[in-house]
Amino acid sequence: MVGERRAAILGMIIDYYIRTGEPLGSKSLCEMLPYSISSATIRNEMAALTAMGYLEQRHTSGGRVPTKAAYRYYVDNLMDAKRLTSYEKQIIAERLSTNASDPERLLADAAKLLSEVTGCAAFYSTVKDPIDCVQGVELIPAGGGKVMLVMLTLGGKIKSSVCTLHCPCDEEFKALFYGFAHEYFVGTPLEEIDLSFIQSAAPVLGPRVFDMLPLLSSLCSLCQEAANGSLVVYGETKLLSQTELEGSVFNLLMLLAGKEKLEKLLTRFACSNVKQSLVLGDENLLYELNNTAMALARFDYNNSQIATLGMIGSLRIDYKTILPRVDYIIKLTNNYLKEGGVRYE
Repeated sequence: MVGERRAAILGMIIDYYIRTGEPLGSKSLCEMLPYSISSATIRNEMAALTAMGYLEQRHTSGGRVPTKAAYRYYVDNLMDAKRLTSYEKQIIAERLSTNASDPERLLADAAKLLSEVTGCAAFYSTVKDPIDCVQGVELIPAGGGKVMLVMLTLGGKIKSSVCTLHCPCDEEFKALFYGFAHEYFVGTPLEEIDLSFIQSAAPVLGPRVFDMLPLLSSLCSLCQEAANGSLVVYGETKLLSQTELEGSVFNLLMLLAGKEKLEKLLTRFACSNVKQSLVLGDENLLYELNNTAMALARFDYNNSQIATLGMIGSLRIDYKTILPRVDYIIKLTNNYLKEGGVRYE
């Protein structure tokens, strides 16, 4: 069991190592403690913490550095969290409220903000929803024979593309398109809409099918894009400057670039009952993440839609500064997803 004095010593060693990246010896620690204690006593306490698995000595004559287990104990028991100022909360709220009514853009904004605030890599993912379907479509003339096609799904996904038409986008054309879209697309599961679906429905348009073809092909692509889950990562290169990751950063960057293994991990997390988690070191299920701290959050919104948001950094991140800001971004993102843009302080 870690007593009060050992906890104080462990906390100071971890804080010092997070700040400097250097081991802390007994003599230096003796000078830093707010009360009088001999170097011999400190060495005994450090030896005890080493035996308990919280400290390690990388060089015979060097000081001690925290182990992976020490970071978990630190976060759970010792960390003195640095609270956000009112100004920080205001800035975060303003950044996230910009696209609060568009779930995927909101998640993208939150991931970018996480990367900026933490100096780490950040990501968001959406989980494939087999029952999501088309809720509505809209045509917006853009001039020069072009129109913007906008599609909204029941799960709140908004997809758009610009199409070039070979005929005027007049009221007759729009009425025909909206009637066809309402009959064949609205209410249809996204997974069922592909080129064969288009081909089976297109004959009802008669000779005007050729005028509609650019829109129908584009709508099909939008449906397929919305039907699949996604994983987007920001700030990967920031990991290159985190010296604790030097030996494993290549494998970590390959994991983030390949995405497939991370997607499976996030999907597993999304399908669990856990809403938020901080996974440290060997607690990670992927070996590429064994030297990292990964914060994860799961969101449920808009008719069974599921998404995750998180960050990945080295084990030597500034936990007491970073974690409260990660928690606040997660809390606000969750509120916006559920309430469609209502601001929370």
